[in-house]
Amino acid sequence: MSTFMLEIVTPERKVFAQEVNSISVKGVEGELGILAGHIPMVTPLQIAPMKIKVNGTEHFVAVHGGFLEVRKDKVVLLAESAELPENIDVDRAKASKSRAEQRISMADRSKQDHVDFRRAELSLQRAIARLKVSENR
Repeated sequence: MSTFMLEIVTPERKVFAQEVNSISVKGVEGELGILAGHIPMVTPLQIAPMKIKVNGTEHFVAVHGGFLEVRKDKVVLLAESAELPENIDVDRAKASKSRAEQRISMADRSKQDHVDFRRAELSLQRAIARLKVSENR
């Protein structure tokens, strides 16, 4: 099966750089599957797990927003942050999920609470992505 270079980069570091067979990510318009030879494109990403296939083995990365750029010779994911399964603190992710759910249930969604409600939603999405990725270690 054909391969392509995948790089996952955050403002702090390069998280992943390897030849892969395919990837699956969640863009703002829905799920995207990328194989070697895909047409060039750029798309924003949602907070969600990313699936990477390498020689028949699936790997997962928690991606917390950013952009995916498909080039002729490689794919670059520029993420706000990204975490490999071995770097995820499961207990911390569970606590974060619980706090976010509590804040969402207590919000009255008035204009002044809208920012806090949105922050809680994003925190919940990040926690869920981390937990899903950690389940696939």
